[in-house]
This record gives sequence, structure tokens and C-alpha cells, in this order.
Amino acid sequence: MRDPKSDAAPAGAFCGVLSPEQQRVLREHGTEPPRSSPLDKEYRTGRYYCVGCGAALFESTTKFDSGSGWPSFFSPLAGAIGTRTDRSFGMTRTEVHCAGCEGHLGHVFPDGPKPSGLRYCINGVVLRFEPSA
Repeated sequence: MRDPKSDAAPAGAFCGVLSPEQQRVLREHGTEPPRSSPLDKEYRTGRYYCVGCGAALFESTTKFDSGSGWPSFFSPLAGAIGTRTDRSFGMTRTEVHCAGCEGHLGHVFPDGPKPSGLRYCINGVVLRFEPSA
């Protein structure tokens, strides 16, 4: 596997201008409505990147249909994401963010498939998909 940051802009950099919804989710820790992203049903071979800095985050081979309404993966690329405790909305969850720009991506839950048993539930609006050639 390649280094997930090999194609990335410097930390905190932006890949062009973010839409208002991308800004709200990535920089203000928002959540897009379930089933609103076409990437939820994207199953071509390729790679998913952060719209905030261009860092590679996930390979399509780790994507699965969780039924949650958000793109879900069982494993990120090595070193691509960071986590922190999120105690918003009266619950405790594990937030995942881009290691390159620290933009909010979504949350990780312990109810995913093997081999990891994890479900990285990611807001599609903060992902850019590039199909393999």
C-alpha cells in the first residue's frame, strides 16, 4: 500500500473551495442526512480521498453496505485517520478525522464485519472517489 499522504496537500490545506455543506461537515463537525450521498452506493474499484486536503483515506476493497445510509468501511489506509472521543448529543462515540487536515469524517463503531469488526461510518460529502484506471 502507498502512503495515504503521498498525494496529499500540506496539513490544513484545502483542495479548492469547499461547498457550504462540505464546510459544515468537515470543519464544523456536522453530519449529512442519511442516504443523501451517492457514494453510499458506490462500489467501483478505486480510492476515497479527503475533500479538505486530498489525503487518501480508504480503498474500495474495505467498503461494505452497512444499511446505515452512509458510506461504510471496515478499515482505513494506515495512518490516514485519527480518532477522538465525541461526547456530543448526550452520548459517547469515537469520532474519526482526517490525519492530514483534521477534518471531521464521521464515527467508528464496533459493529462492522470481519476482519476488523469495525464500521467506519463516513459522511460522503467529505469524500472524493477516484475510480481505478
